[in-house]
Amino acid sequence: MDFEGIYCFDTAAVRFAIYPDGPDGARIIAQISEETLHDVFGTGELGDRLLEICRTHFDVIGAAALQRYRANPKRPIVLTVDDFSRRAYSRSAGAQTSQTSVSAPSFAA
Repeated sequence: MDFEGIYCFDTAAVRFAIYPDGPDGARIIAQISEETLHDVFGTGELGDRLLEICRTHFDVIGAAALQRYRANPKRPIVLTVDDFSRRAYSRSAGAQTSQTSVSAPSFAA
């Protein structure tokens, strides 16, 4: 899935598209906040710079949005930290793993 997104200043969030049925299917809009991006991916970026963070980690973000959509297609998709606590993510590798849980990035010295 390719990343299609915009930064929304008024909501401090990135809105992005997913295509649950492939590129010829319906386009669904999802959202992830700056706060969630900071907490999950350990970034300090703000504003439009968050688009690159989303592009880099879209395999994980898109999968979480798709999972949320499939759980309830009629509800808005607003991703939170909880959407990533159930997913396996290795920040250093920047990719999904086969484990079933994710630990938030560690900021310990």
